[in-house]
Amino acid sequence: QVRLVESGGGLVQTGGSLRLSCAASGRAISNYAMGWFRQAPGKERDFVAAIHWNLRSTTYADSVKGRFTISRDNTRIFLGYLEMNNLEPDDTAVYYCAAAPRWYDPPRSIDYTYWGQGTQVTVSS
Repeated sequence: QVRLVESGGGLVQTGGSLRLSCAASGRAISNYAMGWFRQAPGKERDFVAAIHWNLRSTTYADSVKGRFTISRDNTRIFLGYLEMNNLEPDDTAVYYCAAAPRWYDPPRSIDYTYWGQGTQVTVSS
């Protein structure tokens, strides 16, 4: 059994920054791709960013390119981060970390096997 736990969400003003973390426990999934998705109230869950387990590939949604950076620490089983800068009110959502057994580009939520419970990010105007 794999459990993903996100942390680092909160309330921030427009233009501010947050750093989300994602850590896994349970079965080793170090060779899984890591993805971040988000879901705003009344909307579908959307892709945000993903990183290959070997760190050689990353991909971002157009809406966050240049503002968000995904990274991971491969000294741990499954540990990663989403650095979010210059936040906008449209970034307000619950952010989910997820793990996929292979690299998908473009990533789709259906391709991801394990999910965290989500962390709320609220950007005030």
